Amino acid sequence: MQALDKNNNKPLYEQLYEHLRDDMLAGRIKKGEKLPSKRMLADQLQVSLITVENAYSQLIAEGYVRAVQRSGYFAQYSGDTAEPRVREPQNHFETQREETPQQQSASETLFPFSVWTRLMRSVILEQGMRLLQPVVSGGAYELREAVSGYLYRARGIFVPPERVIVGSGTEYLYNLLIQLLGRDKRYGVENPGFPKLPKIYALNNVRFEYISLDKSGMSSDELYEKRVDIAHISPAHHFPTGIVMPISRRCEILDWAEGSSERFVIEDDYDSEFRHSGKPVPTMFGSDGYERVIYVNTFSQTIAPSVRISYMCLSESLYRLWREKLGFYACSVPAFEQYTLARFISEGYFERHINRTKKRFRRVCELVTELISRYPNAEISEENAGLHFTVKAPENSEKMIDDCGKCGIKITHLDEYYADCSCCPADLFLVNYSNANEERIAELLSS
Repeated sequence: MQALDKNNNKPLYEQLYEHLRDDMLAGRIKKGEKLPSKRMLADQLQVSLITVENAYSQLIAEGYVRAVQRSGYFAQYSGDTAEPRVREPQNHFETQREETPQQQSASETLFPFSVWTRLMRSVILEQGMRLLQPVVSGGAYELREAVSGYLYRARGIFVPPERVIVGSGTEYLYNLLIQLLGRDKRYGVENPGFPKLPKIYALNNVRFEYISLDKSGMSSDELYEKRVDIAHISPAHHFPTGIVMPISRRCEILDWAEGSSERFVIEDDYDSEFRHSGKPVPTMFGSDGYERVIYVNTFSQTIAPSVRISYMCLSESLYRLWREKLGFYACSVPAFEQYTLARFISEGYFERHINRTKKRFRRVCELVTELISRYPNAEISEENAGLHFTVKAPENSEKMIDDCGKCGIKITHLDEYYADCSCCPADLFLVNYSNANEERIAELLSS
């Protein structure tokens, strides 16, 4: 293990995470090999224990490492068996302008309305009559450029602004993708999963298959067995189970997609900003060397459900097809909102808002998990990301549901998200704390 550079601007835990990850990708650390204990590695590198803990936590979240109680940490991925293909960075800031699950929401009380109002006034003064003119089909260039820059900074995605397509909500974009990819294709949706998706595909008269999940996410074997052409997945934080798809399963699905020119992956990254520890999990779009992944995200989750602005990122080939087939569509988002959001992102207000919101929900998550842990035999899982997690509770769970409801915590049985509710365990629940009241939870904990 090479020494960490304490003069580097990159945090020490991130350097350690990258060293270990690269050793696994290169095959220097083999699958099943035991890693040093946290304390041993901290002593060896002369860093704090928390530095090693954070690095191991990120590796576990991405599926490179597994923790075995009382045994230690073991590599569960090695690049000598399969290696993700990483998209090369593109100099996308020099491109020419072209004419181009019900999800949870962040707390409205944290939104900087005064800043938004000031930006709206500025947009009116600066844009003037331009606000009354038609917007090009893919959205205002200013917004697409702002989104492109944000994805580069926050998610490590290299995508030119013109290949960012803006639309009024993810449901609208899903309908566009059906028209773009074709109604003759067979679509695969997660089971359990976001309940709107099957309805959207059914209303568009397209064939779709329910693809079951295991502990690593969507089954790659079923994609072959059911002859699926388009896999619709949420790998960074599955809704509703909260599963983070490990690197090995991501590689399997990318290999499946690369097996045919007719196969694609729709990657829904709906709440990737809300990760309570470590860095956001890397996107499949950024690891797709064969242009088979379509990236979809929304501002409805990070700002408010009423902000019906979402976007998708297309590969070069799909972007050309989109211009040819769907470029005649008018953009469905009003120009005024697009220019305001563009300023909100480009001037740094959006990322500051995200940071405030993350801190708040990290605190809320700790309170909610402490509350639920008080109920006998309650087992919490996947609580480290997003605004929801799952809990395995005893059959007599009425008191837990009632107490949480008084605190603004919504608990629903997970069978609502299965194609066949009989397949869901009777004691598995979804906990949504996006509207939780901190004061009421604190009162309940102190009583």
